[in-house]
Amino acid sequence: MLKNKKGQALVEFVIILPVLIMIVFCLIDFGRIFYTKNNLEGTMDKVVEMYNDNETHENILAYLEKNTSDVSLKITNEDNKYIEITVGKKVDIITPGLKTILPDDYEATVKRVLPYE
Repeated sequence: MLKNKKGQALVEFVIILPVLIMIVFCLIDFGRIFYTKNNLEGTMDKVVEMYNDNETHENILAYLEKNTSDVSLKITNEDNKYIEITVGKKVDIITPGLKTILPDDYEATVKRVLPYE
């Protein structure tokens, strides 16, 4: 006697489908984070170049506002030895399960440390 296995395959598919959808959305989120970080690397190159050309903090901020959106800039000079430049941007996480691991708004940051001259 032959048994119909179509119902069993459907049940297995329904059980696995949410896991597959979660994995796809996690891959999309991590791709967005890496894409944002890559863009920040390019932006950081320009910011460091502008800083080395003795541009003012306001000019650097104006460049960032003109070319990118919602980017934070932090320039610190500790002990007059090193200049630390940090550029960051928030990335919204869309995967519900990933929000338990990562913060709700993950901030991708790029930091460069330059000798103080």
